[in-house]
Amino acid sequence: MTTAVAVQTFDRRLILPLVLGAILNPVNSSTLAVALVPIGLAFHALPAETAWLVSGLYLATATGQPVVGRLVDRYGARKLYLAGAALVGVAGVVGVLAPSLGVLVLARVLLGFGTCAGYPAAMYLIRRSGVEKPGGLLTALNVSAQTVVVVGPTLGGLLIGLAGWRAVFAVNIPLAVLCLILGSILLPRAPRPGAHVRLDHLGIGLFAGTLTALMLYLQEPSVRLIWLLPLAAVLAGGFVWRELRYADPFLDVRVFGGNGPLIATYVRALLAQTVAYAYLYGFTQWLEAGHGLSASHAGLLLLPMSLVAVGVSTLTGRRAEFRGKLLAGALSQLVACALMLVLDAGSALWIVVIISVIFGLPQGLNSLANQNALYFQADADRMGASAGLLRTFSYLGAMVSSAATGAFFKHGADTTGLHDLAAFLIVVAGLLLVLILADPSLRHLGAPTPKGIAATG
Repeated sequence: MTTAVAVQTFDRRLILPLVLGAILNPVNSSTLAVALVPIGLAFHALPAETAWLVSGLYLATATGQPVVGRLVDRYGARKLYLAGAALVGVAGVVGVLAPSLGVLVLARVLLGFGTCAGYPAAMYLIRRSGVEKPGGLLTALNVSAQTVVVVGPTLGGLLIGLAGWRAVFAVNIPLAVLCLILGSILLPRAPRPGAHVRLDHLGIGLFAGTLTALMLYLQEPSVRLIWLLPLAAVLAGGFVWRELRYADPFLDVRVFGGNGPLIATYVRALLAQTVAYAYLYGFTQWLEAGHGLSASHAGLLLLPMSLVAVGVSTLTGRRAEFRGKLLAGALSQLVACALMLVLDAGSALWIVVIISVIFGLPQGLNSLANQNALYFQADADRMGASAGLLRTFSYLGAMVSSAATGAFFKHGADTTGLHDLAAFLIVVAGLLLVLILADPSLRHLGAPTPKGIAATG
């Protein structure tokens, strides 16, 4: 299926609210990285227990992103954007006042659902504008989110040093208010949707159940919870059966099933983010618990990664060399993970800095390349759902990394656990490299067509 979109002019006043909405999730993903140890100490919780703070957000977001994206496709960006921003503000208040780890996990789940609208809304509005060369807009979107991801640990460390770990939840309140104000003023109102086809509630429920069962098992893989895997398989089968028979399915599995390059992009996102989040959370915990650094110092040691990632994204964002970017990203992950194998509690900090610098390359390349690839590969009529599903696979990677970190740091974030984690990540990065080399569609992706932008689905 090929959908041609007329070339129009993008209203650049939308950039600020769209960027703010898109960074809400990375703000909450990255600033927490240096807060896990202080929160664990405050509530006398082990790493396996505080891991639910990571998993709770990603479970909610991975399920909610494509659902909210589909709602954006149907009802427009404005309503979903504003509702999400309001929920983020509520979650910030809950986190600040949380009396226990369980309530704090609830705040993270609310944050996960609240941050679902920003990215699909941005991709929807950019694609609907029909911009023929979206590289600049997508780069601005990605660089802003990437900047927050990589600066987040440093910012989180400074906030914790100034006001304690609750500050990483409090920061959501002013951000949510700003999104509500700008969104109300600037985001366009969508026309009323047609009432002839009902929203696919059953399909959404089966999809959510499938992901929830799968991710709950990934959070704590064990024989005791093995029943979650056949449950996920049954729900997935029911989901496919439903989508093949519904007039306006939540996710048209026929479109996705026939679009091999788009599926490959989703799998690349999963693998790349497994490595990225394991480094962001696992390595940071080792710096604090295994190397004896404070949260503020651990955050500062990730600053070189921040600077490199932002610089690489800015310099390469407009270039359409998808394959080259992805190859460089995968190779950098392999090298950085291999260097993690030489670390121990007495390692010089300059080695940590080198690893941080190398990790900046894939942080600046992988997400941007996959996001740009999806822009050209996805059906324009389902851009919101497709963009949300990209985030779902990214968060599945985050869940895999969380499960791996919890398994290898079962008795604490020590050096042995770090080495086991690094070996696992080398395998994942190797699989990513093989997948990139085996995908010939990346060589010509994004070539212009006579009719403007064409999406093949």
